[in-house]
Amino acid sequence: MRPPVLSSTPPPDFLSPQQEARAFGRARNRTLATLLRQTFAHSRFRVTLVVVLTSLLWGGMFWMFTDGFWFLESMITQPDTHAQAVGGVFGAFFAALMLMLIFSSGIILYGSLFRSREIAFLLTIPARTERVFLHKFQEAIVLSSWGFVLLGSPILLAYGVVSASPWYYYVLLLPFIVAFVYIPVSIGAIICLFVVHRVPDNRLTVLVGGLVLLAVGGAWIAWGLLTGPRNDLLTPDWFQEILGRLRFSDYRLLPSWWLSTGLLDAASGAWSESILFFSLMISNALFFRQLALWQAGRTYRAAYSGLYGKTMRRKRSRPMRFDRLLSWLLGPLPAAMRLMVIKDLRLFRRDPLQWSQFLIFTGFLVIYFFHIPRFTYGVSSITWVNMVSFLNLSVVGLLFSTFTTRFIYPMISLEGRRFWMLGLLGVPRQTILWSKFFFAAGGAIVPCSGLVLVSDLMLGVSNLIVISHQLTCLVLCLGLAGIAVGLGAWLPNFRDDSPSRIAAGFGGTLTLVVSTLYILIVVLLTALPTHFYLVAEYANLGGNIQGQTGVQWWLGFWLVAGIAASLILGAIATLVPLRIGFRALQRMEF
Repeated sequence: MRPPVLSSTPPPDFLSPQQEARAFGRARNRTLATLLRQTFAHSRFRVTLVVVLTSLLWGGMFWMFTDGFWFLESMITQPDTHAQAVGGVFGAFFAALMLMLIFSSGIILYGSLFRSREIAFLLTIPARTERVFLHKFQEAIVLSSWGFVLLGSPILLAYGVVSASPWYYYVLLLPFIVAFVYIPVSIGAIICLFVVHRVPDNRLTVLVGGLVLLAVGGAWIAWGLLTGPRNDLLTPDWFQEILGRLRFSDYRLLPSWWLSTGLLDAASGAWSESILFFSLMISNALFFRQLALWQAGRTYRAAYSGLYGKTMRRKRSRPMRFDRLLSWLLGPLPAAMRLMVIKDLRLFRRDPLQWSQFLIFTGFLVIYFFHIPRFTYGVSSITWVNMVSFLNLSVVGLLFSTFTTRFIYPMISLEGRRFWMLGLLGVPRQTILWSKFFFAAGGAIVPCSGLVLVSDLMLGVSNLIVISHQLTCLVLCLGLAGIAVGLGAWLPNFRDDSPSRIAAGFGGTLTLVVSTLYILIVVLLTALPTHFYLVAEYANLGGNIQGQTGVQWWLGFWLVAGIAASLILGAIATLVPLRIGFRALQRMEF
């Protein structure tokens, strides 16, 4: 048999770009197919629950936007003014979403490009750096597109229904959205790569630059608060001031303006102008994508090596002043529990993926609350003011429930792999669970109560509502912390080391649903009795009703009973999940 002929030409180090794309595509498709198969096989309840809740959210937003566009059409009869108002609403809405997409995509790409275990493996295989980056970039596009479609499609479809748009308006919706999403995600990727590449060698410069940006943003927000609209709500002068403040979204170089203008042209029948804006968005999307790809080829591996390979100067270990202050504030707690709370706080502030998301959402909420006094209300609008105040309380509660599900619920699951160290300390397992509870509840009471107090003071509500809201905040924070910690110990997930994947599982979904139901019940128990009681007082019906039918007495009884019921429910929601978690944690083998 003749020996095989050996080629003198060595094999290429890399596959061709087309072969690389097909290989990564096959790997992604197989991973997605396996994930879907396992999800539908083992998590049908979670999938059904997510679909139902998402459909309810989408339907509520669609109804709200439809009603809002009908209101604008009935209130603004002049075509030019109506078109200006709708354009301002679209431009401001998509400009805000674009800013949120830049931040969220930067955070997502930081986690997937620099923190995931998969990326450590992908960087060792013979694949181009650009292809590895593009693999994670496409995942960020899918995640961002899903959120944008969920938030943007209700307002776009609602406007199409109200304005009786032609069929090609609906055909262009999804292509416009996908082309738009590419731009902020690419910008977020460029910023992420630049910051991580520069941070190891220029920490002071990056820190100063971040502080300058925060100062400029704070000054801009303060200027907006000082010069905001001061006219009565829904008056002609109020509309004019609002339209003037929305003119920033008419800047021609903003992709949000291209999106809103192109879709409005399609809705009005100017399909040729809409196609031109669509072509403009596609060209810019491809340009920014290529710019991010070029940036990744130049700096990604260096940024990754600099983040994990740089030897830092060893500092003397000593507690920070904030940790010493926290230790003093937690003085009544046992020493072991106090140290574990401080340890959890250190892990939280050392993880940019956690505190950045917390600051972003809390910042948006603070901006909203500080814009409340720009709208003045008449004395006859006490019903509206009370309703807005309780809605603000519900928003704060729902935001905190999201954070407990995202950050508090996975804490026991993440401790599972390191539990042998805690076992060597001789600390009772109940102490570990109580430390998680105090960390969650103590870290939430101050910001939640503070935000609600600011909202009530700016709305000028009565002292009864202020006291009721502060008591409700306390009940919500304790109950939500107990639910997240207790269910986290009862339904842990020791297979994953990603908090987001743990929170997205069955236990995290159940925690979010139970927390949402708990918030609705507590707010209803305190909001409705207080609302009707104050309305009766405002109508000056106390003397007549009390003497004839006794309705005033029943309203007072209902108010006291509602507050008492909320306190009892808060105690149950705090203690019962913790007790379940204690029992589950005692039976666990590590």
